[in-house]
Amino acid sequence: MLFNTLRYAEFFAAVFVGSWALARFARTSANRARLVFLLLVSYGFYAAWDWRYLPLIFASSTVDFLLARAIAREARPRARRAMLIATVALNLGFLGFFKYWNFAIENAAALRALLTGEPATVSTAFRVLLPPVGISFFTFESMSYVIDVYRGELRPHKSYLRYLLFVAFFPHLVAGPIVRPRDLLPQFERAPSLTREQGGEGMFLVAIGLVKKVVLSDQLALNLVDRVFERPENYSALEVLAGVYGYAAQIYCDFSGYTDIAIGSALLLGVRFPKNFDAPYKARNLADFWRRWHISLSTWLRDYLYIPLGGNRGSELATYRNLMITMLLGGLWHGASWNFVFWGFLHGLGLAVTRAFQRAIRRRRPGAEGAGEVAGRAPASSSLLRFPLHALCVLLTFHYVCFAWIFFRVPTFSQAVLILRQIGTLTTFHPNLPPVLVALLGVALLSHYVPERLYERARASFIAAPAPLQGALLFLVAVGLHEAASATAVPFVYFQF
Repeated sequence: MLFNTLRYAEFFAAVFVGSWALARFARTSANRARLVFLLLVSYGFYAAWDWRYLPLIFASSTVDFLLARAIAREARPRARRAMLIATVALNLGFLGFFKYWNFAIENAAALRALLTGEPATVSTAFRVLLPPVGISFFTFESMSYVIDVYRGELRPHKSYLRYLLFVAFFPHLVAGPIVRPRDLLPQFERAPSLTREQGGEGMFLVAIGLVKKVVLSDQLALNLVDRVFERPENYSALEVLAGVYGYAAQIYCDFSGYTDIAIGSALLLGVRFPKNFDAPYKARNLADFWRRWHISLSTWLRDYLYIPLGGNRGSELATYRNLMITMLLGGLWHGASWNFVFWGFLHGLGLAVTRAFQRAIRRRRPGAEGAGEVAGRAPASSSLLRFPLHALCVLLTFHYVCFAWIFFRVPTFSQAVLILRQIGTLTTFHPNLPPVLVALLGVALLSHYVPERLYERARASFIAAPAPLQGALLFLVAVGLHEAASATAVPFVYFQF
């Protein structure tokens, strides 16, 4: 059930009415009935994708809930560690089997063919079904709960019902954001409320998210990106480069658009999700990029992988190793393909170079500082150079990210090489770049550089507007979406992960 369809609008309208009808009663039992209702509709939402995987999410949630309680009761360190290993192995085992089994047997067949000279064939009997939608997201969420309990950072939750809802709550179930238990579970314990401001903000976010997805992302994908990446040899270097920029804009508008709809939908149900994007193409280096892109994933990888590996507490070489392992596994998390692993490698390498460069600058700075810097004031020459230097850093970071996106998007390395080779021809004819398409690409990318205060002013103005004016604005957005929408709804990019 895609967020950008009329079917979802009808589903959400029914959930909204049912949820707040139950919430009208302040008694605990009524709130429990509302939670049961939300859990059932969340399972129904997931079953609409593939009902066969519904027992998986229920069983995974149940086992983690019980193991977390057992870990909290257990005093013996060895027993606690054994139960933690069990839950991590179980979660990663489910994830690995459903998402990476086909990838593993295909690579094993390719290796056997390389050694024996026989054809690399894999019987369909050994393949598993397509992986469950959103398995990477709800696996990380459930696993983080048990790890937090083991670390003593979180008490085991008493309510089985609320825990099941935490994992399955439909706005974040399929493609995040990856919500931490400490952020969501307490909200299910409180009596829900929906103020006029929350309602206005929720509708504003849903509208913005749909515009990003339907008007910007889908149009760029259908009219530029898909065509260029499918047959790059048919386009000039300028058009292929525009296609690469277009994919950078498409994947941002697509995923951040999904996140906006998810956050807005949850907010209309009285639940607030954390922020997941912060103008990532405004980043001045790769470390800054990962503080702005898919924030819930980058912080999860930091807290549950990078820091446990040792983080930056050891030698510099160990730190670079930890960065590379984290990003390689982060790339593999996105999909069962060597292209994703190489994308992770590029980001790991970029983060390591960024760290080495920053450390070199810090080592040189004390000797280069003048009296003005020691006193807390930058020299005049430094102030004059700051803006162009910052702009250059942003430009270089954006192009490195775009270079890595090529390997994220293409199905094979040979296709990536073909795209890079075509860009290298430096041809500039551009009959496939009409002004409207260029304008869409410009809006999608340049919107990053709109001052945040203007966005906040627009959001606050919509929230403060009278209900009839809000309705009129939303009607105009709906008309625009209808005119821009393709014949069939285009799935969100991150649904495959």
